[in-house]
Amino acid sequence: MIDLFRRTAVAALILLPLLSCAADSQRQAEVGRLGADVMPFSLKATTHIFTKTAEGGIQRVVAKSTTDTPQVTYVREHLHEIQAQFLKGDFSGPTHIHGSEMPGLTELKTAKPGQIAIAYKDVVGGAELRFSTTNVRLVEALHTWFDAQLSDHGADAMAGHHHHGHQDISAP
Repeated sequence: MIDLFRRTAVAALILLPLLSCAADSQRQAEVGRLGADVMPFSLKATTHIFTKTAEGGIQRVVAKSTTDTPQVTYVREHLHEIQAQFLKGDFSGPTHIHGSEMPGLTELKTAKPGQIAIAYKDVVGGAELRFSTTNVRLVEALHTWFDAQLSDHGADAMAGHHHHGHQDISAP
């Protein structure tokens, strides 16, 4: 009986990570499919970079090839659009792509106008949105939301590192 328990436990330890990877891959494929409904650029031709800051965070999207002018243009247009939507409290794009249960999203939707500042900026190969707030609950929601996006976008996203202004690679 103990031997059967040990074998089952060992099998679970081996198989659970594999099942989790399959679920992650399925989730990422679904996010990629739904993302095409909202984002005009190719996920495979771009990288999302999510950098947490003390005031919120920076969402940067850049073309993998900075000379891919159409992708750079699509990224910039899209980030301008979602900046305007987010400032109005409209998070329908992320809701469509990631689902209404996306971690952090419910809290962000409850923010009152002006509670979260969202600044747009062109950068080499794309653009970024800088989210900032003095509300600790909303900073935590932004961080949670960034973590969820990192998970959902998989290989097409990465965590950034903020170095107090040293990450600035603005477009000329």
